[in-house]
Amino acid sequence: MNVLGIETSCDECSAAVVKDGSEILSNVIATQIELHRPFDGVVPELASRLHTEWISQVVNAAILQANISKKDIDAIAVTCKPGLLGSLLVGVNFAKGLAQTLDVPFVGIDHIRAHLYAPQIEHPLKYPYLGVLLSGGHTVICRVDSYDSIEVLGTTVDDAIGEAFDKVAKHYGLGYPGGVMIDRLAQKGDDLAFRFPGSNLKETYHPYDISYSGLKTAVINQLELFSTGKEASAENIAASFQRVAVGMLMKRVDRALTDTGLKRISAGGGVAANSLVRSSLKAYEDKGFEVSFPSLKLCTDNGAMVAGLGYRYISDGITSSCNLDASSRVAAFKKTVVEL
Repeated sequence: MNVLGIETSCDECSAAVVKDGSEILSNVIATQIELHRPFDGVVPELASRLHTEWISQVVNAAILQANISKKDIDAIAVTCKPGLLGSLLVGVNFAKGLAQTLDVPFVGIDHIRAHLYAPQIEHPLKYPYLGVLLSGGHTVICRVDSYDSIEVLGTTVDDAIGEAFDKVAKHYGLGYPGGVMIDRLAQKGDDLAFRFPGSNLKETYHPYDISYSGLKTAVINQLELFSTGKEASAENIAASFQRVAVGMLMKRVDRALTDTGLKRISAGGGVAANSLVRSSLKAYEDKGFEVSFPSLKLCTDNGAMVAGLGYRYISDGITSSCNLDASSRVAAFKKTVVEL
């Protein structure tokens, strides 16, 4: 089964063809980074207009790169939630029209589930496993029992990890995209130059929940309070911030692994490309855990993860009707109540 995946949830316009859920025949990503760089962030109206201009070309390029024709497409999968509403609508409406034209089934895909599924395309893990989703809009620690059965253990209560990276980078003029620039600078800095505080949430929160607003505030507004007397260079600020931000995450991941007894870990999303995140999770292999990451090209928003997950739904007979609509909101996930 050749599934065409379409992803337009934010500022990446992407289309991919994936065969039988695992063989990536093409994965075309038209990035808008340079066009949003002057604003140090994504401008929603600009993003949706560019998707409108680009989507037909991107889809055609994906089909051409896959060395197939449109008549060889067996199904279409498209991101329908969550994300920027205007951007999502471009992809959803294009997918509807193309599916009707080709007379093939299509299915709407949850962007979060697609990121969690991305590692399964290249490096499949047996279920269940601990899923760690890290992006600009979401930070989620969850138990994954199947492609469609996800139980949230903990989430961010304010800023997502990627959002915190971007805001710190913007404040210090480090460049855009912020997460990438901080990771690069951190590798040249002293991560003990500043002793930034981590967060300790009240008992009213779940034990795996995490907050990045306090750390972000300390880095942006209280830099001098946490200095160890070393140079306040961009490299030292980035390294010290990244050490604490990733350390806070790893503390929750470690507790979740201990409490659940799971022996497999999978990470997805844009921040899963961060070098410290990858090395920190990879270290669990020395403790007997199985660890799976998507390749760097599948960490960012992409059509392949949408097509891969879409194949699973369609193979199980789950499709969408022409009444499918886009939604900017996160879908409801079951959240486990853990006794402290």
